[in-house]
Amino acid sequence: MYTFTQVVEKGSFAEAARKMNLSRSSVNKLVIQLENHLGVQLLYRTTRQVTPTDTGKAFYKRCLDILSSVEEAELAVSEQHREPKGILRINAPMSFGMSVLGSKVAEFMSRYEKIKIQLTLEDRFVDPISEGYDLVIRIGSLPDSSSLVVNPITIIPRVICAAPSYLNLRGIPEKIKDLKHHSCLHYGYLSSGGQWEFIEQEKEEKVSVEGVLCCNNGEVLRDAAIKGLGIVILPTFIVEEALKNGELQTILSHYKLPELTLSIVYPINRHLSTKIQLFTQFLQECFK
Repeated sequence: MYTFTQVVEKGSFAEAARKMNLSRSSVNKLVIQLENHLGVQLLYRTTRQVTPTDTGKAFYKRCLDILSSVEEAELAVSEQHREPKGILRINAPMSFGMSVLGSKVAEFMSRYEKIKIQLTLEDRFVDPISEGYDLVIRIGSLPDSSSLVVNPITIIPRVICAAPSYLNLRGIPEKIKDLKHHSCLHYGYLSSGGQWEFIEQEKEEKVSVEGVLCCNNGEVLRDAAIKGLGIVILPTFIVEEALKNGELQTILSHYKLPELTLSIVYPINRHLSTKIQLFTQFLQECFK
């Protein structure tokens, strides 16, 4: 399986052989034996390159998962886990990664010098199993899955705010129903879509909102709000500076907003991973 994954990643028997310090014929023989054992063709072979078949692509993903489990099982019972090392593949939201996580990752790496971090930032839910990440960091609700471990880290506070120029022009809403008459900039990946939720006297209230912009990136929404395009609900780590310097001001502060949870999510078969446990504990320390 390992040989097969190397051939897929390198796109060549020769390159895989060089990495594994084997002969090309040995690598080719191992893959042929695997194909014969499974009774399927895993690779298309040409004189220039080697590419996986559709079956090979699916099998490649499963092999990565299996090999990762083997690696973690070995580390869990060996002396190596006392001095963690290797690559930790992390996926996190763009705004949070740029504003907060980047400095935390640097601090973590200075503490554990033999751990290498591969950090990818994007604003969508990522399945760590199918996309090959050791863990993902997400803010908000998460899909239920028996194959994933969800480890809550902290609560992310949010505020509703707008630019003074917008409020001077359109007026300051005093009740949430007033938002129906305002331009509201809302986050594109929220399952509620154009509905905003508030909590008043322990009861949830929803209001349908409309606006000129819907986006899946908080910094874009913040900048649009600063330009006076409308009202926005965002985590404080995105708007903190704009609130301090007066570019934005909070409104409807007598209403509560539903809490968002910052969580670490990883495949259940990685719960023995020392790297994942160390990073989880580190973030818990950072945000406690």
